[in-house]
Amino acid sequence: MAHSPAALSLTGLTKRFGKTTAVNDISIDIREGEFFTIVGPSGSGKSSLVRLLAGLDAPSAGRLTLRGQDITETPANRRPTAMVFQSLALFDHRTVGQNIEFAMKMKGVAPEARRARALELLRLVRLPEDYYPRPVTQCSGGERQRVALARALGSDPEILFFDEPLSAIDYRLRKTLEVELKELHQRTGKTFIYITHSLEEAMVMSDRIAIMRAGQFEQIGTPEEIYRRPMNRFVASFMGEVNILTVQQQGGATVFADLELPAPDAKGTFAVLRPEALSCDAEGTFCFDAHIVQKLMLGSRTQFHLRAGTATLIAEVAAGHGTTLRIGDTARFSFDPTDIVWVNS
Repeated sequence: MAHSPAALSLTGLTKRFGKTTAVNDISIDIREGEFFTIVGPSGSGKSSLVRLLAGLDAPSAGRLTLRGQDITETPANRRPTAMVFQSLALFDHRTVGQNIEFAMKMKGVAPEARRARALELLRLVRLPEDYYPRPVTQCSGGERQRVALARALGSDPEILFFDEPLSAIDYRLRKTLEVELKELHQRTGKTFIYITHSLEEAMVMSDRIAIMRAGQFEQIGTPEEIYRRPMNRFVASFMGEVNILTVQQQGGATVFADLELPAPDAKGTFAVLRPEALSCDAEGTFCFDAHIVQKLMLGSRTQFHLRAGTATLIAEVAAGHGTTLRIGDTARFSFDPTDIVWVNS
């Protein structure tokens, strides 16, 4: 299936602050209508990058094009884009309606048309129309998030940027808004570029994910590709809990050194195993005895923290499996070679 054309193209985009390079020579095409998420730890450069994309900062080098048109030096207020900030930046002295209409008012849209569009946007972000005259200070955290979204959509931008907009709200509301953001993306068909440090947000909402470290992209792919086929140890570790086993030569044999098990088909220096790849039914190709250090109930899954040889491992099994196992027990666990992802760094 053919990919959508590029909405936004980055060519050698770089940002330096003195001797520090926050964004280092990034080139990528972000597709029309996709939900593209940039995820990375604090200090990785993701917020610096989105500020370049939104026109809030000028790059030190490189080029940015919107559907083939160079917008590298175009200021933010002249770009067909909008941004939702972590702080939301709502006008607390104004009503919900006035916040939503702000960009339209700046463009000279007539009051009647502004109001009609604001009411339409309230419905789109699932707020009642009678919120229109409400002071924004009387809105809850989740409602303020929706008002900020409606305001960003008010100017009918071609691309929406999000800089960690859900990071300051509680877990249950964040999970609700993740689903609503994904549905909003599907309903509007617009290009969303989202910045977060949260693995869960990236996995739930994105069409593609870019993992960022030290100003560069380590890997770009679908959530499934990033999770199931990480390219290196950093990506594997960043995208959720993982077991990484060292592979070495011992006495002429290739072994999982941490477990002292043979690894005859090793295709890399490290074997990456997700916790769900470990089984407590001892039916896999590689079996080992492990001491159970911790047992955690996670609803539909049970998580075991294990110690085996020099390895500390995590196993997750479906609820109902391993129910008789207790902390302090020694039990047989196994994994299959088809579940291994081999990496060299």
